[in-house]
Amino acid sequence: MGRREDNAKKAVELMKDQSLIRNLGTAAHIDHGKTTFSDNLIAGAGMMSSETAGEQRLLDYDEQEAARGITINAASAAMVVPYKEPDTGAMKHYLVNLIDTPGHVDFGGDVTRAMRALDGVYILCCAVEGIMPQTETVIRQAMKERVRPMLFINKVDRAIVEQQLTPQMMIEKFSKIITQFNQKIMDVLPAPLNKEWQVSLQDGTVALGSAYNNWAVSLPYLNRPELKKIGMNLTKVFEYCAKEGGQAELAKIIPLADVALEMAINHIPCPVDAQKVRIPTIWKGDLNSELGKQMLNCDPNGEVALMVTKIIMDKQAGEIAIGRLFSGTVKKGMTLYVSGMPAPQRVQTVALMVGADRTPIEECKAGNIVAITGLKDAIAGSTVSTLKDMEPFEKMTHYSEPVITKAIEAKSMADLPKLVEVLRVIAKADPSLSIEINNETGEHLMSGMGELHLEITEYRIVNEQGVEIVSSPPIVVYQESVKGANPTEFEGKSPNKHNKFYFIVEPLEDGVKEAIRKGEIDTEAKIKDPKELAKKLAECGMDVDEAKGVVAFKNNNVLIDCTKGIQYLHETMELVKQSFEEAMMRGPLANEKVAGLKVKLMDAKLHEDTIHRGPAQIIPAVRDGIYGAMCQAGRILLEPMQRVFISVPPDYMGGAVNLINQRRGTILEMGQDGADSTVTAICPVADMFGFSSDIRGSTQGRAIWSIENAGFEKLMPDLQKKVVTEIRTRKGLNPEPYDDKYYSGL
Repeated sequence: MGRREDNAKKAVELMKDQSLIRNLGTAAHIDHGKTTFSDNLIAGAGMMSSETAGEQRLLDYDEQEAARGITINAASAAMVVPYKEPDTGAMKHYLVNLIDTPGHVDFGGDVTRAMRALDGVYILCCAVEGIMPQTETVIRQAMKERVRPMLFINKVDRAIVEQQLTPQMMIEKFSKIITQFNQKIMDVLPAPLNKEWQVSLQDGTVALGSAYNNWAVSLPYLNRPELKKIGMNLTKVFEYCAKEGGQAELAKIIPLADVALEMAINHIPCPVDAQKVRIPTIWKGDLNSELGKQMLNCDPNGEVALMVTKIIMDKQAGEIAIGRLFSGTVKKGMTLYVSGMPAPQRVQTVALMVGADRTPIEECKAGNIVAITGLKDAIAGSTVSTLKDMEPFEKMTHYSEPVITKAIEAKSMADLPKLVEVLRVIAKADPSLSIEINNETGEHLMSGMGELHLEITEYRIVNEQGVEIVSSPPIVVYQESVKGANPTEFEGKSPNKHNKFYFIVEPLEDGVKEAIRKGEIDTEAKIKDPKELAKKLAECGMDVDEAKGVVAFKNNNVLIDCTKGIQYLHETMELVKQSFEEAMMRGPLANEKVAGLKVKLMDAKLHEDTIHRGPAQIIPAVRDGIYGAMCQAGRILLEPMQRVFISVPPDYMGGAVNLINQRRGTILEMGQDGADSTVTAICPVADMFGFSSDIRGSTQGRAIWSIENAGFEKLMPDLQKKVVTEIRTRKGLNPEPYDDKYYSGL
């Protein structure tokens, strides 16, 4: 424990010089070695034994992580790391705030949130498997948050020993990986960063090594005088790998921690420099304001501006908010405001995290990752400040959304209040989960990114929170939309027949949907600048006049006011928006969420008396008008899809292809990667349950495979009736959705 406290003391000292701080993370495809890599950095800081680095997996402290051998939570470690200057040999210390992120596609939301706290990221790539789907996703996430990348090609020993690659073949393979990596950066980043942030072996932004065997090499590191003296070069490194016990020797000559730290010190900016690039992207407030300048300069004497990236539940301390401090100094006992919450919150403790351990400190200065207790109203994604009305940071948008749901209920009725509280807390800690309480059926619906995501959450409810639950088999989350536009305006009447609304609905333009998905159009906030929004929507393909009339968003649905000079409509518009939002949450086909819909209000007739156009009259009229228009336009169901990547020896390719065909999959691409055959396909989530055991069976365990979510696609018409009936029956609705109230012609 003394070592941890000593580390905290030194960390507080180093905070005074922001040029010595580095906020770093690891990110990669699943099983490419992130946690093992992090172990090496922690061992380099003297906070664990270098003998067990690579095996202990210190940041996988959750018992489910240890049992499954994968990272589930993004875990942080604040550590003081010694660094030997290459020219003078003098010893210098740096404060490294490290976040180890998960690689499994189900926990991608954790990676997105962690990126907000970082300035640089080691993106790991397996020397055998190369750049995989999830590697591409994490590159995209890092670039979007303006987090500078470094490439670490891991498991080089496997490529030498298992694949028998010669040094020449290795260099060719690594060059291909680096070229692919740089292309991804070019595709995502705008100029000039897309060229400035390219990685290369020559400048030391690429390193090779084996995290499991604790060694790494970069070309600049080989130029150190002590290594030149013994004639160490890449060829010699490969020779060491091939001989018995050679890797243990390499770990002493070129330890991974030293090589990785040199990369970060030379190429990752300190918080002061990083925030000049990052703040204009992640905060849309006035950069010339007092607060804007303080954040751009990472000013420790300014107002507190903190973004919460993770909430951890601790049985003793309660909720711990972990986040990046962009300006100001957080002190024990100070008062802070959580954006969107009126009541101020008092900071009870300030701490540095190392895995599951917290080391209390008196204060934490700007540019660091800090853990705070006392912020009861904070959730992952909250903006926290000493200013009551600070412009919040940009919302963190993840590339996928929940696609699988389970209905859960407490085993004992006595546990029901506790379950409601536990679900509230879990939803705060993991915004990738969607929790809905159905008051009509008494069910609690929990939607997640995949089977594993929900399994882990159930485990936490039972074993960590002590609530026994009963859960349903997994249910797939569908969405509703329309085939085209309804031919004529549909009239929605209020119950008193005095108010009438006329609607046309049609599918939203693909460009607008894509901009919403990428977070370029914020659908959560109120519309502040209609002209700027109209310009953006027009660029994405929406008609200019329609773009000017946009009054509300709900998810990726848009409400447009196409009326001209309707009396009393201005006063009624808030109720129209409210009923539009309600209608988008439950469609008229199967009570599923509506997606990608453009709702145009064409005309309205309103009663002159306010009393006759209250909520009880307007809300049903608007909702029925939208539903009726959807019925006329032709309701369709959208089902979630997953992209599947399989790499398998050619002899077993037939089994893999058959499996995809059996699961309504469409093969997009087939190819060759070295000796293995590869196949890329897209399959419906509904048919992917049990895929892992089937693929192992049909390929005798020889397949390497991975999946990523691939959005929603139209369900085949011949399946729609069956699926709709199943969903409606499950929800306790009339199995037939065709309701005369909306449209008698169907």
